[in-house]
Amino acid sequence: MSSAVWISSRSRAKKMADEEHIRHCMLYEFQLGRKATEAAKNICSALGQDAVRARKCQRWFEKFREGNFLLDDKSGRGRVSNFDQEALQALLVQNPQITQQELATTLNCSQKTISNQLRALGKVQKFGKWVPHELTDNNRNQRITICSSLLSRQNRLPFLEQIVTGDEQWVLYVNLKRRPQWLDKNEAPQPTPKPDLHAKKVMLCVWWNFKGIPHYELLPSNQTITSAVYSAQLERLAQALREKEPALINRKGIILHHDNAQPHTARITAEKLRQLEWEVLPQPAYSPDIAPSDYHLFRSLQNFLVGKKFNNEECLKNAMTEFFASKSQEFYNRGIKMLPERWAQVVEN
Repeated sequence: MSSAVWISSRSRAKKMADEEHIRHCMLYEFQLGRKATEAAKNICSALGQDAVRARKCQRWFEKFREGNFLLDDKSGRGRVSNFDQEALQALLVQNPQITQQELATTLNCSQKTISNQLRALGKVQKFGKWVPHELTDNNRNQRITICSSLLSRQNRLPFLEQIVTGDEQWVLYVNLKRRPQWLDKNEAPQPTPKPDLHAKKVMLCVWWNFKGIPHYELLPSNQTITSAVYSAQLERLAQALREKEPALINRKGIILHHDNAQPHTARITAEKLRQLEWEVLPQPAYSPDIAPSDYHLFRSLQNFLVGKKFNNEECLKNAMTEFFASKSQEFYNRGIKMLPERWAQVVEN
């Protein structure tokens, strides 16, 4: 070995020994309860002005607070070796809404440790969707029973092309949307007025199948659905289907899908459905996730309406006609054919 290489190796060994000594000093200062900046000053006073920088001392103090007291350089850069990741996962399964502070308190570590461990597990926070009703055990059992039955039936004898699904949706004459504005840093944005709590609106009643829209109606302004109104609508729907889908009426048979709103289940409505000889597809309560209008048609309609204003009912009706006509048969077909996948999700979950 040449003298230059020997001197270089000796220099590196001395530097490593000095580094390890400094880490011992930092740990000692930490155990005395001193702050990182104060510890850095003390170490520099004892070992020389440039022995350690305050930022480096802060990094090591952070690791000490996380419970990592290993002083070799590699151990300081990985995750905390003695962290109980299984305990963390068990807490997340038990309560997915638990906060990082609650996890840190339960597992006796810092919040930053929890943050790092959650990131290592690939966890992210997501808000659940608002739902109209919190499901009871009975509601959940009903969902599973009905969806299992419908899946079995579909597997035995496919029936999706017999389904005519219908629902109602309020449509506003003025559909506002708050949009971001490009402004200078100190410039105040223009305010956006809140929607009127009693805005002018009309109820859209629409029925559709895998081919498209056989019938829709707009009720007079601010009028809503009753069982008598709904029964009369079913008669008009039947007439539209006789004209547009004679094979469905005459040979296959209609399977009507609607939710459990009171006008849909009233005695008058049930009598009208018996007269029409239509089967009604079972629909569990509070289940918009398996109602094609909710998860497919109305979502697209809402996007279409954003920012639009209608001066009168005729303009609004023309817009509805334009929207329904703009959608291809594949759009409607996809909405209906998604049902088995969604029934399966209910059963699996």
